[in-house]
Amino acid sequence: MSFVIDDVLVRNDPVGHRLPVLFDSPHSGSVYPADFRVVCPHPLLRQGEDSHVEELFATAPDHGATLLCALFPRTCIDVNRAVDDIDPTLIDGDWPVPLRPTARSTLGMGLIRSMLRPGVPLYDGKLPAAVVADRIDRYYRPYHAQMRLALDGLADRFGAVWHVNCHSMPSSLRPDGRDPLAADFVIGDRDGTTSEPGFVHLVAQTLRGFGYRVAINDPYKGVELLARYGDPASGRHSIQLEINRRLYMNEETLERHDGFTRLKGDIDLLIGRIADYAGQSILRRAAE
Repeated sequence: MSFVIDDVLVRNDPVGHRLPVLFDSPHSGSVYPADFRVVCPHPLLRQGEDSHVEELFATAPDHGATLLCALFPRTCIDVNRAVDDIDPTLIDGDWPVPLRPTARSTLGMGLIRSMLRPGVPLYDGKLPAAVVADRIDRYYRPYHAQMRLALDGLADRFGAVWHVNCHSMPSSLRPDGRDPLAADFVIGDRDGTTSEPGFVHLVAQTLRGFGYRVAINDPYKGVELLARYGDPASGRHSIQLEINRRLYMNEETLERHDGFTRLKGDIDLLIGRIADYAGQSILRRAAE
């Protein structure tokens, strides 16, 4: 069962048995707003998407999990950033509240991107404050409202919830530019602060059992969606899962290659393992 909230997101709920598991794909959206005007060519702009990630996790509801997928592109607004992580030099006009830009905003990768990647600007000038405020109201707040609604509902019903924040990562270089990225998957839990260790171990060992190379918190630890929703002391376990794009797609054309089918099958098995883990955890809690 699924429903769409305007051009913000699609939520897919299990039809039958429900488990306290949520997957979300915040960066795979490709519905570009008509008023989103950039100087970057559209084919190049699309390389900022986590293309096909929503398809890789599409079977989650078959296992009793909930799946949220953003429809809007991350280059319009990034829900995996704090709402005040904005470069003030990008805004034309007064902003009503204090801003707290991080190093990501300085690089043009904050809440509102100014760069697709280093050397590739999105705009030829500043953005009106009203445009930035509208994007926050149209996309950011509704996405986080649905995240909170889904997680609170599952936690209230089951006493705990397990959340996987789903992403893809470019294969060419690590974010720090030091070395090519060797890992096939990177699991982030913000250095052990957003999930119980057992959940991280389950995902890592399952993927390694499939023959993949797995890193933990290196170089991706997780950002706003983990920091905001992960609280293991309250039974809320959030991890970020980054998938190397070379496993399943041509990174220039965004076309899926022959590896997609195998990867999708392995991820379906991973989803099943996570569902079993959550189900068994709930049974143990009930027996205590």
